[in-house]
Amino acid sequence: MIDVVLPASALLDELGPLPDTVRLVPHVAGDDLSREQLGAEVIVFGAEQSPLVPRLAEFAALRFIQTLSAGVERLLPHVPAGVTVANAGNTHDIPVAEWVVAMLLAHQHLLPRFLDAQREQRWDHQGNALTSAPEDTPGDDLESKRVLVVGHGSIGRAVQARLEPFGVEVIGITRHGRHGTWTPDRLMDLVRDVDAVVILTPLTAESTGLISADVLAAMADHTIVVNAGRGPVLDHVALEAELRTGRLRAALDVTDPEPLPDGHSLWGAPNVIITPHVAGSSRRWQARAYRVAGDQLRRYAAGEPLHNIRHDY
Repeated sequence: MIDVVLPASALLDELGPLPDTVRLVPHVAGDDLSREQLGAEVIVFGAEQSPLVPRLAEFAALRFIQTLSAGVERLLPHVPAGVTVANAGNTHDIPVAEWVVAMLLAHQHLLPRFLDAQREQRWDHQGNALTSAPEDTPGDDLESKRVLVVGHGSIGRAVQARLEPFGVEVIGITRHGRHGTWTPDRLMDLVRDVDAVVILTPLTAESTGLISADVLAAMADHTIVVNAGRGPVLDHVALEAELRTGRLRAALDVTDPEPLPDGHSLWGAPNVIITPHVAGSSRRWQARAYRVAGDQLRRYAAGEPLHNIRHDY
């Protein structure tokens, strides 16, 4: 019998039919672990921040961990040797890609400025001038714009598929330059000639601080910096300095630190949209994630190869 620990709130119907050899053992967050749960061979994690993560060494029979999230960098340091970890694959591609496009459209059409004016009950008389002037101004449509995606994996490809109908040219950076993308050593050259930089790369030793003060300084005026990856990939101190000069614009779904503390100066910075790490959320994301988990459990029980295995990033 393969015992599988999973959240008590799991969408069991979305798992689909499981073999008789698989037994689900729900766990309520905050409750102590039973002997049966500690003897489980598989854990399905609802979130990287699960209180079970620091206790993984107590699961003596543990062989496989399936997450419902894309990122696993906070989980991996706690995983005992010999345990396989898989993420949720492309579960979050659609909502994150839509969030990225929404942020680009919002900035191109100056929505942050106009929302501020609405709250102040003020008709912004400069609106048309900023959005239709022939000279270089922050407002414009997306046609013919160039967008650099740093971390052009499945989410990056979903972003590209949604931007190309707008007439946008998408340029990708991946660790190994696969599928026609560039490698990170070309980052400094590429950021000089794009209208937006979208950060989707996972957090690794190589990507930490990748979008540095020097990289930000190399960007053209009015460039939009969009981060839906991980906060520490971006130098937020340098970004805030650029935002306050009005030279750059930004949309951040992740920050460093995260959560962004009350009273942090970035909250009050101009030219930035901040959302609380919700880009991957939608009404249907959990259903998609549990369908992935169900498929993985069937594969595991049958001894078939697992998908989305992550040893590192």
